[in-house]
Amino acid sequence: MRAVFPLLVVVLLAGCSNSPESPPPSQQAAATGSAVKDPAAARQLIAAGVAVVDVRTPEEYGGGHVPGATNIPVGEIGQRVADVDQLVGGDRSKPVVVYCAAGGRAARAKSALEAAGYTHVVNGGGIGDLQ
Repeated sequence: MRAVFPLLVVVLLAGCSNSPESPPPSQQAAATGSAVKDPAAARQLIAAGVAVVDVRTPEEYGGGHVPGATNIPVGEIGQRVADVDQLVGGDRSKPVVVYCAAGGRAARAKSALEAAGYTHVVNGGGIGDLQ
């Protein structure tokens, strides 16, 4: 029994290592590009007239938004893909810019749209980044 105890301690301590086997979720998102905001590209696309989706709340949207932006709160993106389809004329390869207050909700919306088959979604970051 005494010989088992030190072995058990070693096994337990090995599981508490400070070096994770995979990066934290925030680093995983950045590595895939989902969380990366690109306000410069978003501003160029907006100037070219692409679809723009404001994923903030209706109250935030009512307080000011990018001209021409459609308000679809991030929590509704999954249920309102048809609305985004209308914005791009049914072509999910057309660019779509998403933005929010700082970029976090836009990152979630970008991921949801990509999961729905959109191939060119740009996280514009926050509204302040686009003005």
